[in-house]
Order: sequence, then C-alpha cells, then structure tokens
Amino acid sequence: MSSSERGMRTVHRSVRLWCSLLLVGAGGLELHASRQTAVPQKEVLVLYSTRRDAQIAVVGDRELPKMLEQGLPEGLDYYSEFIDRARFSHADYQASFRDFLRVKYEGRRFDVVIAMGELPLAFVESSRNVLFTNTPVVFFANSRSPRRPPNSTGVAAELNLSGTLDMVGQLQPEVQHVFVVTGSAVADSAMEKIARTQFRPFERRFEIVFLSGLPTKELEARLASLPDRSVVYYLVVDQDGTGENFHPLEYLDRVVVASRAPVYCWVDSAMDRGVVGGGLKDQVAQTKAIADVALRILHGEAADRIPIAQPELTVGQVDWRQLQRWGISESRVPPGTRVRFKAPSAWDRYKVYVFAGVAIVLAQTALIAGLLFQRGRRRRAEQQLLAHQEELRASYDRLRDLGARLLGAQETERSRIARELHDDVGQQLASLQIDLDLLRGAVPAQNEGTAGEVLNRAHEIAKSVHDLSHRLHPAKLRLIGLVAALHGLQRELSQQGLAINLTHDNVPSALAHDLTLCVFRVVQEALQNALKYSRARAVSVQLSGHAQRLAVTIADDGVGFDVGAAWGKGLGLISMVERIEALGGTLAIRSQPGAGTQLDVVLPLRMEPDAISASVAV
Repeated sequence: MSSSERGMRTVHRSVRLWCSLLLVGAGGLELHASRQTAVPQKEVLVLYSTRRDAQIAVVGDRELPKMLEQGLPEGLDYYSEFIDRARFSHADYQASFRDFLRVKYEGRRFDVVIAMGELPLAFVESSRNVLFTNTPVVFFANSRSPRRPPNSTGVAAELNLSGTLDMVGQLQPEVQHVFVVTGSAVADSAMEKIARTQFRPFERRFEIVFLSGLPTKELEARLASLPDRSVVYYLVVDQDGTGENFHPLEYLDRVVVASRAPVYCWVDSAMDRGVVGGGLKDQVAQTKAIADVALRILHGEAADRIPIAQPELTVGQVDWRQLQRWGISESRVPPGTRVRFKAPSAWDRYKVYVFAGVAIVLAQTALIAGLLFQRGRRRRAEQQLLAHQEELRASYDRLRDLGARLLGAQETERSRIARELHDDVGQQLASLQIDLDLLRGAVPAQNEGTAGEVLNRAHEIAKSVHDLSHRLHPAKLRLIGLVAALHGLQRELSQQGLAINLTHDNVPSALAHDLTLCVFRVVQEALQNALKYSRARAVSVQLSGHAQRLAVTIADDGVGFDVGAAWGKGLGLISMVERIEALGGTLAIRSQPGAGTQLDVVLPLRMEPDAISASVAV
C-alpha cells in the first residue's frame, strides 16, 4: 500500500471520528435541552470529616440518597466529599480543598449543603462566600447547644458514651473493672476526652482504666491477662501507639479476639463483630433525622425558621449470642433493649406448625365427633325406620290377610248365591217352563203364539240364571281344570266383532285351587273390561308355566287408557291386585291412550297337596 493511500485512509478515519463526535454532541445538546425544559432535579452536597470507609460515611452514602429521593418526585443529584481531618488545621490544605471544590463543581448551584460534623460546618462557614453563597446548610453536631451560622439548621445529638456503662451495671452487676480501649490519633484523643468527662460519675462504681495509644501487641497482651470481673469498653482506634493506622472496626475485631472479658461499645456499627452491646448510637436514625430536616428545606422552607432537631439516637442493644457466650442471663436485659441475632427456640421455630397441627387435630376431633353424632342419629333413625317398616309390614300383612279373607268371603258369598240361583231359582224356573209348556197346549189357538213367546222368554231367563250362577261360582273349575275353564270362558264371552285367542304352554294340570281361582278371576275381569271399555277387535290370553312360576299375559288392541289416572278408581283393578298380591304374585299394567292394553301377571306355582305327594312318591 502506497503512502498516499495510507494518508487517504487516515483522513477518512478522522472524518468519521469527527462526525461521531458531532452526533454525540448533538445528542448531548438535545439531552441538555430536554433537562432545561423539565423540572430541575435537586442538588445536594454532603461533606464528611472521616475516611471514606468510616461507618457513618458508608451508612450515609447508602441511606441518605434513598431517603431524599423518596421525598423528591423531581429527582436528586447527590454528591459527597471527604475532608482530611488530620491536615485540616493547615491553611494551605483548606485553600487547596476549597479550590478543588470550586473547579469540580463550577457552574453548579447546590440546593442544600449537609455538613456531617463540626469540622465540615467550620469549613462551610469559612468558604461560604466563595463556594456556597446563599446556600442553606444542614449540619450534624455532637452537642446539645451547637453554634448555628446564618441560613442553617441541623440535628444536635450529644454523644452518649455513659449509656453503655449503665448497661454493664445491669447486665453484669458483679463487674469491678472497666478497661477503655482508644488510639493515639487526634480523633481518638478527642473521643477519649469526652469519655473521661462522661465516665466520672461511674468512678465510684467501677475501676476505670484507659488503655490509650498502646502498641497493638502490648494492648493484646493486656487484654489477654485481664483480671476477673472485668469488661472492655472499645471507643475507637484509628492509630495505635506505633503510628500504624487501622480501620476502627477491623481493629475492634482484634480486640474481641484478644480479650478474655466481654467487650462493649457505643455505636451500632460494632454489632455483629463480637461485642455484647451497650447504649449504641443508631447511625441510620441519625441519617434519617438529617434527611427529614434537609427535605423541609428542599420543599421550600427557610433554614433559619426550622428549629434544630434533637432526637434521641442512643438505643440499648445486645447480641444474644454474646450473652450466651459469656453466661449473661437474658432476664437482666433492661426493658426496651433490642435483642439481636437471637436464635429462635424450638417453640419460636415450630410454633406455626404446632398451632397448625393442633388446629388440624381439633378439626379432626370435631369432625370425628360430628361423624359419631351423625352415626348415632343415623342408627336411631334406622332403628325407627326398621320399627316403622315392621309396623308397616305387619299392617300390610294384616291388610293382605284381610283382603284374602274378604276375597274368600266374596267367593263364599258368590258360591252361596250361585247355589241359591241354581238349586232354588233354577228349579223354580224349570218347573215354570214345564207348566208353561203344558199350558201352551190348553190355550185357544189364537193365543198359542203368545204362549210360545212366554215359554221362550222363560227358557232365556233360565239360561241367564244358569250362566250367572256359573260366573258367580264356576263349580266345574275344580273338576275340569284351569285351561278347560278358560276355554269355556272364551266361548262364553266371544261375540261378533271380538276375537278371543287363548294359548297355553306347560301349564300344570294339578294347580292349587286358590291359584286356579285367582287366574280364572283375573282373566275373567280383564276380558269383561275389554268387552266394556276397550272397543278392541282382538284379545289374546297366554298362559306359560315355568319351574317356579306361572305367567299370564292378557293383551288387547283397544283404545287404551292412562294407567296413573285410572289407578284406584276401578274396583276391577283393585280386586285383581288384591287377588294376585294375596298369593305373592305381581301385576304390571302397560297401556297408554290409543295403544291398547297389556296385563302381565306372575304368580308363584302352588300345587295341590295330593299332586305334590304323588310327584314326591314318583
């Protein structure tokens, strides 16, 4: 590739690069323009005088933006900066730090500046005309009566180091020695000074020894050889006696490992690091108090009109695991103290399951009791039902017996009437016929015709009386048998326009008389009903004998009827049912208007005693 081609490619790449930058710039201008038209976000700067990894800075940068954003629908731009406490007393450092902030935040106007402590507040006050003109200030101070610059408000909460000694006296009343651990840094010495002042009222109760600014090895040796009835109170160690710097919480870990006595502290960041507890400063509550004051200013209130908040940030807390480790009774924990990291007991862990199990057992018990109660009620109901059934069966048997007796009485009365008709009325009619026949020969010739008519009428009356007596009591039924009697009935009832067809199959000849009479009467009643009501042209009667029963089917092609509507209205149907049920048989009637009628009768076979004996003998 020639040098001219390489040059052209370089030019092309440069052109593409500049085009990309212009597009990005245009996009940035559009974004900036959209931000200008939208509601501007609130801008907050927080100044700390601690290390970036100090717990108050970690908690503040984690919690404070969330708390502020929850109260700012327009959004939040959050910034935090850190002042080097060790070099703050040097004038050139303050000037350099001021120049750094001016360059970094040039053209930006903060809505609130938050000073986390007296040192950041002093810096804001000295740099106000340069950096924070007319910017309201929210500060945090560790004294009840802080100095309040113009256009400012804040949170004042005095550092409470003595609350932990109160808790030591309640948790371990046997303690006599308190060893206070602190470092050699400037901040460590300031903390020690506050502690000495606040601990004076406890000098009569405890022997208070300050292990201040010792080399780490020497401190660990002292902690390992503490006398009995001692505790360790950890203040802060940023630097030990050799000038080595430490993170205060990491140094606390070394103190806990080395100490042969329980360790207490004054701030909640020490929890879960092996300390028993104490009256601990709640750093989240401190951050929340500052956020509440800052939000009032961000919502438009004047800082000077907002009174300084004075929340109680010291909260009693203990680590349940350390109570167990050092044999401290939980009953000594002061009321209102937070017991943290408590391992749930078997009851706490399984009480939900216990309650659920008890509820299930109670539900099952109630269900079983209900089932037993229902079973008892059901048994009583069944017993009552059985008793009623027995009563009904007895009543039914009595009714059947009564029906059978009535039918027997009816047949007896029929037999008596038939005999009277045959023996008395029939004989008299026969004598009358003889007299009329003799009289016909003695009448004049002109009256012979009338005499003949009278004689014929007497013959018809005698025949009607004879037939009636046989219908009332078919005496020859016992002599000639059922089939022959039914053939006679067929001939007797057959008339012009109605054909009666009788068929039979395997009908025993030696049937019991009551069974023969029942079948004869049923067929007789059915044929008479067909003649009177059905307007049928053909009626079929079929008898079928089986091993244990006799079946009778009577069917016609007449007009039919509604069985349900007609049931119970006619004496003929009722008498048929009573006769059949008296012998333990069944009757089924199938009919509907326009479709004819069919009666199906099934009767258990009953033989004459002589026939049964003969069959057994054979």
